[in-house]
Amino acid sequence: MSAKRLHVMFDDDDILLDAIKEIVKNKIYIYEVYTPFPVHGLDKAMKLKPTNISIATFIYGCIGFTVAVLMMYYIMIVDWPQDIGGKPSFTLIENIPSFVPIIFEMTVFFAAHLMVITFYMKSKLWPFKKAENPEPATTDDKFLVDMESGSNLSKTKTMLKKMGAVSIKEVKEESEK
Repeated sequence: MSAKRLHVMFDDDDILLDAIKEIVKNKIYIYEVYTPFPVHGLDKAMKLKPTNISIATFIYGCIGFTVAVLMMYYIMIVDWPQDIGGKPSFTLIENIPSFVPIIFEMTVFFAAHLMVITFYMKSKLWPFKKAENPEPATTDDKFLVDMESGSNLSKTKTMLKKMGAVSIKEVKEESEK
């Protein structure tokens, strides 16, 4: 890894995508890209691996399903069985059609809430965490690429300027600060 990092600013998302493709093609490492809105195709241009977060969502849904069935069995069959509208509560199987909405809602509830918690943990977005955005303009209308300088700094800067970079700043590595 090179000792220098570059913060390269762009003002258009299409120019940003073309630049990212060129940077990746030249085998220059990109640490992070800061954008004011989601840029379609950025993950493919950066060649990021897809996440397995959908597997976690399925597991959370299964947990919700299990909790719902066990909760209804305990409440309606074991703890306080009631004859509601002529439907006796002797077994769970006899009453499952009336429990379907509860099962569905609990499955969605667990999947959604546990997914949000998982997302925050995976993204390291803790409560009261200080923002890590190096350039406030990226929350408005600019795009920032935090990248290595590559083996030849002047060649990299020339390439970035040709691609439409608005500004290029050299910054120190975090370990040097």
